[in-house]
Amino acid sequence: MNNQTSSLENSHFPVMLNEILRISSPLTKKKFIDCTFGGGGYSKKILNYSQTIVQAIDRDKKVYSRAKEFEKKFPKRFKFYQIKFSQIDTIPNDNVDVIIFDLGLSSIQLDDLERGFSFNSRNNLNMTMGLNKITALDVINNLSEIDMKLVIKILGDEKEASKIAKNIVKYRNIKKITNTSDLVKIILKSKRNYSKKINPCTKTFQALRIFVNKEITELINGVIKATKKLKPGGKILVVSFHSLEDRIIKYFFTNFSKNKSRPSRYFPENEDSQKTLFDEYKNKVFRPSKKEIEQNYRSRSAKLRVAIRSNDEFEFPENFIKKFKKYLDLEATNV
Repeated sequence: MNNQTSSLENSHFPVMLNEILRISSPLTKKKFIDCTFGGGGYSKKILNYSQTIVQAIDRDKKVYSRAKEFEKKFPKRFKFYQIKFSQIDTIPNDNVDVIIFDLGLSSIQLDDLERGFSFNSRNNLNMTMGLNKITALDVINNLSEIDMKLVIKILGDEKEASKIAKNIVKYRNIKKITNTSDLVKIILKSKRNYSKKINPCTKTFQALRIFVNKEITELINGVIKATKKLKPGGKILVVSFHSLEDRIIKYFFTNFSKNKSRPSRYFPENEDSQKTLFDEYKNKVFRPSKKEIEQNYRSRSAKLRVAIRSNDEFEFPENFIKKFKKYLDLEATNV
């Protein structure tokens, strides 16, 4: 095992691993898709069960060597694809039993200061997860003030978005913003009054990262295509870390399940309206245990939701796209 692979394994904490294993029941022969391979935490535990088959994907090129080690160790039971969520439909294999999404930023990515995800990074304004068209450097120096404000406000839920966007443009008109420390200074200058509990840069950094990686677009397209791959009774498990991601998943599971409420009980149900993607959704949220949070503090905000594929034929969820269209349109903004 090389140093990079060892580092990946040691810095990776698969969130709510025990809950995921319990819910997915890998003891019997099952086909899995691990949509966020990362350090291989989920895949490794699932492959410990001798009858499982795992296909894993990840957009991050830095996990490639780790994934190839898995392919050598489990040549008949593990296959890796360097793709994004939205490309899951390119994987050969349908009638999958379990598909797992672990969203957001991994410890591997955050701890690598060269990638510019952390406020502690002092150089690269990058924030790319892999297979990207733009970087944070492009966004900060080229996005219009109006679009910058919308990105920070909508994707970061930042109240001071207008002031931050204005100061970013003011600064770059004098000198190109080339490093993370300059961006941190601009944000701190824009937010004179802030809580000491949360780093004042948190929401702006989150917004930029989501925009650079088109995370909402990838999530929405990814879960739709993943659902199509599930066999009847198959499970889709999603671990999210911020409210926007969780709201998207909750809406998807709730509004395309058999127990979705009608606008009115007086409205007749037609045959088409009874076609659903999921069985009755219980709206249950699983959270990490106190012990897990003590071992991995970054897991504290994690939420796990699970839905079970219905027997109905797959029908594209147009209303899901319409519901979150403003986010999709925003991420499609040219830089």
